[in-house]
Amino acid sequence: MKRLVVVLSALTLGVTALAVPAVVSAWGSTGHRLIGVAAVRALPDEMPAFLRTPGAAAEVGELSREPDRTKGGGQPHDRERDTAHFVDMMDDGRIMTAQGLSIDALPRLKSEYDAALLAAGTKVDDAGWLPYAIMDGYQQLVRDFATWRVLNAAEARETDPGKRAWYREDRLRREALILRDMGYLGHYVGDGSQPHHTTIHYNGWNRDTPNPEGFTTSRQTHGVFEGDFTARVARLDAVETAMAAPALDGFDLRARVPAYLRTTLAEVTPFYRLEKAGGFGEGDARGGAFVIERLAAGASELRDLFVLAWRDSADDEIGWPKVKVSEVEAGTADPWLAMYGED
Repeated sequence: MKRLVVVLSALTLGVTALAVPAVVSAWGSTGHRLIGVAAVRALPDEMPAFLRTPGAAAEVGELSREPDRTKGGGQPHDRERDTAHFVDMMDDGRIMTAQGLSIDALPRLKSEYDAALLAAGTKVDDAGWLPYAIMDGYQQLVRDFATWRVLNAAEARETDPGKRAWYREDRLRREALILRDMGYLGHYVGDGSQPHHTTIHYNGWNRDTPNPEGFTTSRQTHGVFEGDFTARVARLDAVETAMAAPALDGFDLRARVPAYLRTTLAEVTPFYRLEKAGGFGEGDARGGAFVIERLAAGASELRDLFVLAWRDSADDEIGWPKVKVSEVEAGTADPWLAMYGED
């Protein structure tokens, strides 16, 4: 696997109210935790109350690290998961080579994406499939929220004590799954805010491409940036202050994800220019500002995807036989067989 795993010093978030413990790792701990916590803390009142708590924010922050912590399981585990953390693009958004797929014209299925890469002479192991990881995580969260809506509404109306107790137990199970799946989505959205996770120049400028500005080609570039440097400068209050206003109108998942990754790709050259200018040196405020801006971009996108998934779930169907969420919430459909099962 071409990507590096970096171990770094412990980070204290500087926000005692959350009681988030300090642990060690790279952007997979410091950055991912901050993105998850900030996104949940920014959720609006329309979201379920169980998510709008310090405990939920801390839990999603910790679970946002999980896809990094489970690496090293062997094959096929690692082949299918490790390549989900990145997508290596050229400056114009084509994946890996000038003949590669455009990030703006991705096939519907990941299997079709793999086949297209092979046809262009590229292996998915090298290219990565981050956009599909984000889309899959979003769709899973919509299903989670739809199930929760049905269970919550049914529990409130059910008069049979046994059924009501089961609805409550299953709702609590679903809440735990929701936090986990929010964390997993948070991880991949967070990866998508780190410029090195979107480019062929993922660890120093690619030595097989022109380098007219003389950017560093050091193989330490990626790890030092997202690791030791981020651990020194990243703080939750600064990330929250830098977050963008919600962007929830005109949502189209298959357009939104490539646009988000393109925004990050546009920060690759500015990163290398800043690195060349010494911006990531000790005490240089420019590097710290760059880190905060990138973490805030990830937290903003993640917050929006959480809200959009919640809204999408209101129009979903769930269970078998299927029931419409809207009908259960309106009290016009009984979801017992759909939820508990009829066999």
